[in-house]
Order: sequence, then structure tokens, then C-alpha cells
Amino acid sequence: MARTTRGQGQWALGYREPLNPNERSKRDNNPLNVRERIEKIYARNGFDSIDPADLRGRFRWYGLYTQRAPDIPGGKTALLEPEELDDRYFMLRVRIDGGALTSEQLRVIAGISTEFGRDTADITDRQNIQLHWIQIENVPEIWRRLEAVGLSTTEACGDTPRVILGCPLAGVLEEEVLDASPAVREVSARYIGDPEFSNLPRKYKSSISGCAEQCTNHEINDVAFVGVVNEDGEPGYDLWVGGGLSTNPHFAQRLGTFVRPEQVSEVWVGVTSVFRDYGYRRSRNHARLKFLVSDWGAEKFREVLEKEYLGYALPDGAEPDLPATQRDHVGLSKQRDGRFAVGFAPSVGRVSGTLLEKVATLAETYGDGRIRATAQQKLVILDVTDTDGLTTELDSLGLQVKPSVFRRGTMACTGIEFCKLAIVETKLRGEWLYQELERRLPDFDTPLSINVNGCPNSCARFQTADIGFKGSMVRNDKKESVEGFQVHLGGQLGADPRFGRKFRGLKVTAEELPDYCERILRGYLDRREPDETFAAYIARADEAWLV
Repeated sequence: MARTTRGQGQWALGYREPLNPNERSKRDNNPLNVRERIEKIYARNGFDSIDPADLRGRFRWYGLYTQRAPDIPGGKTALLEPEELDDRYFMLRVRIDGGALTSEQLRVIAGISTEFGRDTADITDRQNIQLHWIQIENVPEIWRRLEAVGLSTTEACGDTPRVILGCPLAGVLEEEVLDASPAVREVSARYIGDPEFSNLPRKYKSSISGCAEQCTNHEINDVAFVGVVNEDGEPGYDLWVGGGLSTNPHFAQRLGTFVRPEQVSEVWVGVTSVFRDYGYRRSRNHARLKFLVSDWGAEKFREVLEKEYLGYALPDGAEPDLPATQRDHVGLSKQRDGRFAVGFAPSVGRVSGTLLEKVATLAETYGDGRIRATAQQKLVILDVTDTDGLTTELDSLGLQVKPSVFRRGTMACTGIEFCKLAIVETKLRGEWLYQELERRLPDFDTPLSINVNGCPNSCARFQTADIGFKGSMVRNDKKESVEGFQVHLGGQLGADPRFGRKFRGLKVTAEELPDYCERILRGYLDRREPDETFAAYIARADEAWLV
């Protein structure tokens, strides 16, 4: 039975009185206004001058989160007050809509990392680059440098339209349904930072892509435009709404409509407005669009969208074709002009400013200075003729164009090193895990995803991985509480999307990760049927095979 919506704080039903502290904070002062205070007060007077409501709330509208204070173990994460977890340094998220970067832009990010961020940087699975160790005194100068080259941190976090995912090879790939990059640019330019959409019930994730490989993972976005061709041979988009993971995962639902390229902006505004006006604002835990879509269903959502916001009916549309098995654009992809896009795999998304500077130089040396970030923590250099030369240079930097199955398929979130929500360390463990599996199973050649997540919030999408690890504190053989993971197996997106199986009590300590993965993967190799994927094997596997 659908949950009643009465009293859920829905603006469209007249419930305008804020129902929790987050909603009151947004009502009292539009979070976009915090930029002026950062520039005129906090950057001048230092960390201790920051209003707590800004520090732990409104700062997010400009991509700023305090880092986790050092030496706080994972077992303390849920026990300490926010001010006890806060360090005096920040993570700063640079939004890169569509993953599109020039060498000049990447060089600026690299310079900020080396000068202000202790030479650290993370490539995320949403095409952003995150910097660490940022001090509030340096934020205005960082903004100045970013904005001078057309980059921004505006609404990179918060209850806002966050970065808009797009295919990193949009407009250049030899085979694509259509080039969605103009639509990504239009929506970003017109509506990011617009006060009309700066107070949504919760975070809001968009993707607009015409990629035949469906590389932006439309199944788990709040709103997604997926490239299709209608019965008249006209390219356009299939519209999906209500996807999202975290502690209550939902796959997006198709609305069954066909959206023409020139309609994308107004349809995006319509869907976003439905969320703004009808989204649940009482409980933060039930405020994502996925809960509204789950309660309403696709038919009602489409009806409200068309009648109340668009003012016209969208035509019915066809479903998208089945996607590729791998969506990361690693390796060589032929461009329509005969040149190549060269995709490569940093180690679980962790890079440095020094390394990014070198990538920018390689993009100028071997191409036209165009770099792209993917939604799988990878990078791509476009417009390459000498692929062998570039591959050799990238390999020398530890950036592999032909990575092992395990390096290619392993992602990790930021983890306890910097994140206040994390329970366990992830980046170093993710790297150690794939290196161990490379050594133990050197001939394993079946595509495989291993996602290492530091907490239940699924920044590294553990529910949709072949092998997903969710960080938690577990008991070892000596009954000691140590860092470990709950195991999820057989998750996948695509033709038969499913969340990974989990089993009561199936947890492993961090030290057991390689042993556990090796055992499960050897079992798969021994028992699999011809051409059977790992996810399909897990779906039919006896539980005894998996523990």
C-alpha cells in the first residue's frame, strides 16, 4: 500500500511550514547567499568565525564539506557529534557537467591541488573531481581560478541539481544515438545556481546521454534522458525518473515518453519542479524523488508532469536498446573523424595534482587538449592519432589503457581518510584488493565490478556491483571489533537490473577481502555455464557457494 502523503511537507499541497532543521535553514536564508559570507567574512576571519548552520549546511551549495578529523576510528562515526568529527579542512568538489574538460581547465585543477590541497585529488563516479585539505582562507582564490576557465563548484553538493552526467565521448564517438552535449550545456548554463531550484527536498541527480553504451547509469539517477530512435527514425530521448541508491535503493522507472532534443531543457525543468513542489520534506530519510515516484507510480508522475508543468502531452516512445556490458570507455574507441579516444584507469579514482598536470600535457601533445571524466572513476583523452605513443606514456604514469579485469572493475569511495560518514578505509584497500587478485587470478578475463564503499550511503554503488562491499565494524576470530564489510553479490544494471544479494551474517574483515574474493571467483570459474556472467551465476548459486 502506498504511504500516505498527508503532512509530508509537500509545497504543492499547502504544507509550507518547514518540518525539520534542514528545511528551516533553507527557508531562513537561501544557501546560495553563503558565498558572500565566505568571501567577506569567513575567508578573512578564519575557520572559527564560521556559523555552524553555514558550516554543516549551506556550505554544501558551493561544494564544501568539512573533512573528517584525523585519528577517529570507524566505530566512533555514529557516536560523535558533528563538531567532534569536523576537521578544520575541507573537501571541495569541482562540478564537471558531462565530464568535459580542456587541458587548461585540468591544469588549473591540478595547480589548486598542488598549491592548496597537499597534492591530493579524487575522480568520482559522477564525473567530478574532489580536492582535499582546502582551508577556508583560500576558497575565494580557488573560485577565482576555476571560474576564469569556466569551471565552478556551485551546487556541487546540497539539496540541488548536482552535476549533470553525460557521455564523455558525446559528439565524437563513431557510434552513438545522438550527441547530448548541447542539452547538458543548456541545462547547466540556464538552471545551475537558479534560486528557483536551489531549495529541493534533497539531492537531485541528472543524466542526459545519447551514448549507445548507456555509460551514465540512467537506472540510478533521479532524472535521466536516454538516447533512443523512434519509429520514424528520429533520435531523441527516453525519460526515466526516481532512481537512487543509499540505504533504500530504487531503480528509476520509465515514463514511456519520447522527448525531442529541443524539449530536453523544459522537460528537465518540469520533472525538477514536480520534485520541488511535491517532494517529501518531512523526513530527510524519505525526501529523495525515488520515494515520491515509488508511491505515485510512473503513470501518475507522467500525468502530473504533462498536465501541471508542461501543458502538453509527450508522445509515447520506444525503450532504449540493450546497453553494453561495460560502460567505462576504457581502451581505444574510434571517433567519427578517424582518430581515437583513449580511456584509462587511475587506481580506484585516486590521483594527484602532479599527475593531473601530466595528463593535461599528454592531452595537448597527443590530441587537441580535450579530456573527459567518466561515471566509473576513469579518464579519457580525445582526438588521438598516435595511440601507441600515448598508451606507453600513460602506462609510465601508472595510468593503464589496458588494465586487468580487477583494476578496471574496482571502484572505491573516499572512505574514512576524509569522509565523516565513513566507517572504514577504502582507497588503499581497494588498490590492495585488485593487486592481490591480479596476482592470485592472473588469467581471469570475465568483466567484473568490485565496489568498495565506506558506509551504507553507496557513493561507490555497492548494491549494483558484481561484488559490493559495504563498510561496517565486524568481529574477527578473536571477537575484536575491527573494520570490515557486509557483502553484496550479483548486482547489475542493464537488461535485467538487480541489486546484489546479501546474506544474514555474511561479513568479512578488511584483512579477509582478497581471500573471500578469490574463493568466490574460483567457485564461479569452476561452476559457471558457457558464457554465463558472474551476476547470472550468483542469481542461481546456492548460498553455501557464497559464504
